[in-house]
Amino acid sequence: MENKRVFSIPNFIIIGVQKGGTTSLYNYLIQHPKVAPALQKEVQFFSLNFDKGRDWYFSQFPSVADGKELLTGEASPYYIFHPHVAKRIHQFFPDVKLIALLREPVARAISHYFYYLKIGFESLSFPDAIALESSRLTGEIEKMLEDESYCSYNHRHYTYLTRGIYADQLPEWFKYFSREQLLILNSDDLYKDTVGTMNQVLNFLELPHFQLETYPKYNAGEYKKVSPVIEEKLREFFRPHNQRLAALLGTDFGWD
Repeated sequence: MENKRVFSIPNFIIIGVQKGGTTSLYNYLIQHPKVAPALQKEVQFFSLNFDKGRDWYFSQFPSVADGKELLTGEASPYYIFHPHVAKRIHQFFPDVKLIALLREPVARAISHYFYYLKIGFESLSFPDAIALESSRLTGEIEKMLEDESYCSYNHRHYTYLTRGIYADQLPEWFKYFSREQLLILNSDDLYKDTVGTMNQVLNFLELPHFQLETYPKYNAGEYKKVSPVIEEKLREFFRPHNQRLAALLGTDFGWD
């Protein structure tokens, strides 16, 4: 009789944010001797591949090895922003531990734009892309809410500002998961105090401390600066949203 492979289930999921250091954090974590990687960092099951089913998702993780107690997980930064993902994850794994890296939203928006310009997802100038974001998104979220199978290209790609309004995204997660299950970090701290931040993550995952020899910055991009006028307009746009975030979390990241 053929033995059926038994797969691990994710103990942790890094839910975001895009251009917020998730690739670096995931690569640091999977070098820990008590952590096994998924087949790919961004499984995107709960956002883009939900139709593939539970068995497909489980197959993305290592099979259970006798005598080895390893944690495993994935990092899909679209998760935090997708309107159905929090509920879907809770239906599958109500006790999973979640990690969110929140990047200062002006820097995040600029990095997002120039990365997409570089890889060909964007052709507009930065001022035009920002100005047209609302019209590009018109009706898209409504379609996603009405039809769970609808994948919105514009929602996934042209959300330079909207993705940085974290105070609108986190309450959906707090509906389904306790605050103790969700570790929220300022992504700047991952690079300013990498060891200290990683120790926070390891404590959260109940893993022994483990230090790498080096902590390279993954997926870092070098982009030209935007004009001070545009940057200041972005700061003005995000200021009230950052204040709402500080009130929601009881923590001010000092972005203003």
